[in-house]
Amino acid sequence: MNKLTIALTKGRILEETLPLLAAAGIEPEEDISKSRKLIFGTNHEHINLVVLRGSDVPTYVQFGAADMGVSGKDTLMENGAEGLYEPLDLKIAKCRLMTAAIKGAVAPSGRLKVATKYVNVAKRYYATLGRQADIIKLYGGMELAPLMQLADEIVDIVDTGNTLKANGLEARDHIADISSRLIVNKASMKMKHALIQRIIDDIAKAVA
Repeated sequence: MNKLTIALTKGRILEETLPLLAAAGIEPEEDISKSRKLIFGTNHEHINLVVLRGSDVPTYVQFGAADMGVSGKDTLMENGAEGLYEPLDLKIAKCRLMTAAIKGAVAPSGRLKVATKYVNVAKRYYATLGRQADIIKLYGGMELAPLMQLADEIVDIVDTGNTLKANGLEARDHIADISSRLIVNKASMKMKHALIQRIIDDIAKAVA
């Protein structure tokens, strides 16, 4: 029997993914939230789950270390999706990718300074607007960048918008709607087609 590895994104996405896998008949042998392990067996001896940082999931699937994975659309947009299929929108961990700035602040007419961890997405977005933008890579605490005059705007994930409000910022332009996607390695899809297609169909039913 072909072994199958599914890469999962830790955190909120994991909590929302596990019930979908369970509905498709795939359950981890132990409680993932209580374990420090990274690889988990399941109720199917040929299926393993591996728990990764969100930004690493597409890489593991792309290079075939994992056959399938669950990744946020924001990560796929940023990292590119070469060598991947994206057969299913899981409709979980929904949010929006937006620009934000200090409430009421007027954007400078010349070059914009933009802080974000989504460097590639930001470059593409401002290019489509015809705006010259200097992109500053940050790994977190985006809201601080405009307050400390490091940047005029930020590009970040917005869920409720409460963090922006609490820091005197406001959401501005909508770049993309984000949710988690099921991704599949292209070679695996050929080699293990029947098994993977069955899992996709079962998860699709659970999503619907």
